[in-house]
Amino acid sequence: MESKIVIYDSDNKELLPNKNEEPPRKLLWVDISNFSELWQFLICSFVVFIFFIPYGYLQEAIFAINGFKPFGWYLTLVQFFYYSAFGFVESRFIHTQRRIPIVLYLLLGLILLGSMGFSNASLGYLNYPTQVIFKCCKLIPVMIGGILIQQKVYKIIDVIAASCMCAGLVLFTLADSKVSPHFNIIGIILISSALFCDALIGNFQEKMMKKHNASNAEIVLYSYFVGFIYLLLVLLVSGELIDGTTFCLQNPVTYAYIFLFSLSGFFGVQAVLSLIRTCGALVAVTVTTCRKALTIVISFLLFSKPFTFQYVWAGLLIVIGIYLNVLGKTNHIDLKTTLKNSRNILGNVRKRRKSPMVV
Repeated sequence: MESKIVIYDSDNKELLPNKNEEPPRKLLWVDISNFSELWQFLICSFVVFIFFIPYGYLQEAIFAINGFKPFGWYLTLVQFFYYSAFGFVESRFIHTQRRIPIVLYLLLGLILLGSMGFSNASLGYLNYPTQVIFKCCKLIPVMIGGILIQQKVYKIIDVIAASCMCAGLVLFTLADSKVSPHFNIIGIILISSALFCDALIGNFQEKMMKKHNASNAEIVLYSYFVGFIYLLLVLLVSGELIDGTTFCLQNPVTYAYIFLFSLSGFFGVQAVLSLIRTCGALVAVTVTTCRKALTIVISFLLFSKPFTFQYVWAGLLIVIGIYLNVLGKTNHIDLKTTLKNSRNILGNVRKRRKSPMVV
């Protein structure tokens, strides 16, 4: 019989399960393993919306502060610092021990830095809804990443969904270039770079979770701390660290916004990681994409900006793409069930035909 190695604390409580066993699925320190897969999905999705909607509002509010737009990378630095601090407190509270090799965290930290850093920096050049609509379409690079990293195979309906998103993305960008006085192609380059990193993050995290059974707290702590160290060195060399600190000290409300922004983002990240662990990277991206669509509506309602109905048509194309993607998954499950039931029915009919009739 295979032996099981377990570590206990001073109160004789188990701290670290066997590495070959999957740890309980937890959402914000609450065990949701006893719920069905459907309820786990619904609960995680609800929490994603609860924390990431104020996250989007606060992000736009920070860049609405007069003079802050050049400091997107400084925002990322402070955000990573808060994430690391929150992750450290959580890891001490639940006694997390590192299970993933540090070399992999060096890579993941770099990818996270690219995703969030390029995304924040792009807001210095793009209208917020345009930045968000690009992030909505990260389903496309995630699919590509799934093919390259996890050798996944997608269906025709997924390809059609991705095509709708691409068309909507092009139309939305063209509309923004016409009505926005601050439109800049540099913003498109930055957000495209963020999407390239997004193609790797979800799939990479999902693969590490499955292979090493690492907790959410461990992934948040080590990956964001590594990213913080990377960016701290870069900003020290570039001089933006001093400029960003000076600006925020002169405008203290900025630090208050960044703290709330980071706090909501930290809890949101925990929910997304739980969603990835439960349903996979592609489903998690689909949920966060729907959340982003809602933040676009909120952005137009709460912040004054130019508007054209081309935004609506482009947004509808992207919504159709998201719907087709979800429909493809639902139909795939239903089709398998239908085929199985059909085979059983046909088998019963054949048996009845072969059996002698009793009068």
